[in-house]
Amino acid sequence: MEIRIQAIKFDASEQLSNYIDKKVSKLAKHLESIQVAEVNLKVVKPEAPHNKEADIRLDVPGYDLYASKTADTFEEAIDLAIEALERQIGKYKEKR
Repeated sequence: MEIRIQAIKFDASEQLSNYIDKKVSKLAKHLESIQVAEVNLKVVKPEAPHNKEADIRLDVPGYDLYASKTADTFEEAIDLAIEALERQIGKYKEKR
């Protein structure tokens, strides 16, 4: 699985990139047919709380899984998006 990380209008730290790689790669245990995982990070409103947004799109042959979550930190937003994707993967497996 290829993991693409894009930080919009800021530079993501290496620590954040490693955290994303570790969390997103665990999704491959649930569904091996994931080809690409695209992670987009952006700060929505710099002065407001819950302003870090993480979007994750998984490219599965014939299907796309997507989750977008907002939280106080990028790590928290990533965790929430991963949880949502795990539920979607479960539903996807039931349909197959």
